[in-house]
Amino acid sequence: MRVFHRRSRVPDRIGPERPSAGARESGAVAPVGAVNGYAVLETVAALPVSTWRYLWEPEDVRHLGPMAQDWHAAFGFNQDDTKIPVVDGLGVALVCVQALHRRVEELTAEVERLREAASVHTPEAT
Repeated sequence: MRVFHRRSRVPDRIGPERPSAGARESGAVAPVGAVNGYAVLETVAALPVSTWRYLWEPEDVRHLGPMAQDWHAAFGFNQDDTKIPVVDGLGVALVCVQALHRRVEELTAEVERLREAASVHTPEAT
C-alpha cells in the first residue's frame, strides 16, 4: 500500500481570518458533535437520486447522484445549494457504512440468538 503524505503549501497571504499553517498541517479540526448514523442513513434512503448532466456537456453524458438542492435540503451543511462538497459526500457515505455495519452486527447477533433458541426447543432426532 502506498501512502501519500501531505505536502506543505506556502500560504499566499497570512491574515487573522486564515488558520495558522501549523493548525492546517497538523490536521486539527474543530469537532462539532456526535452524528446519529441511523438518522443519516434514513435521510440518505429518502434522498432522491437521479441521472443528470451539466448543461455544457453533450446530451449523451450522464452522471448519477442527488441534485445539490435536494442534498442541501436534506443536510444543510453549507450555504450553497448548487454544489455537493466532496468532503460532505464522503462523510455521509462513511457514516452510512458505519450505521449499516452496526445494523448487520445487530441482526447477526439476533439470528444467533434465534438459532440457539430453536435448537433448545427442537427435539433431536434419534
